[in-house]
Amino acid sequence: MSAEEFKSRLSALTILDIRTPYEIEDWDLGGIQIPLDELLLNLELIESLKNQAIVIICHTGLQSEIARKILAKRGFTNLENLEGGLEAFLAL
Repeated sequence: MSAEEFKSRLSALTILDIRTPYEIEDWDLGGIQIPLDELLLNLELIESLKNQAIVIICHTGLQSEIARKILAKRGFTNLENLEGGLEAFLAL
């Protein structure tokens, strides 16, 4: 998902923020917060969202793409990555 589309749909999106708590202190968009390194240990927190649309965010879009692939292999079906991450969003 592009940063422009993300911005226009922000209030209606289910967000999975995979940044660390320290990174989230700088800029918190809300949503579900599970750091990438804890994602597999906490799948039960998002299991109920398996078939819902989820946008995964990180700082640059690289780690959120990794998270998207991990979740897709675990059966999540409607995942999007914020292209360029929060850097692209904040640059708008």
